[in-house]
Amino acid sequence: MFKKVYPEDFKQSAVNMVVVQRNTMKSVSKRLDVNYRTLREWVQAAKSNATESLVSKELPLEQQMRELVNENARLRTGRDILKKVTAYFTKEHL
Repeated sequence: MFKKVYPEDFKQSAVNMVVVQRNTMKSVSKRLDVNYRTLREWVQAAKSNATESLVSKELPLEQQMRELVNENARLRTGRDILKKVTAYFTKEHL
């Protein structure tokens, strides 16, 4: 069995359909004939690699706020994990 290779611009447009255009991952994966798990990995990678917020400015303020709160929680969790890992390795090498 072979692994399908997708061009970067295809991946970015698929992620854009999910994140910016607010389509569900299920509908996008069906429409583009991409495995759901593969699309989910692309979206998660895009969110973790983003240098700025992926929350669309065109959404209603309440929805922007909800999404920013969720993004903030996700970023805090990532930060906390990094702090714990740093403390663990620092303690181990002393």
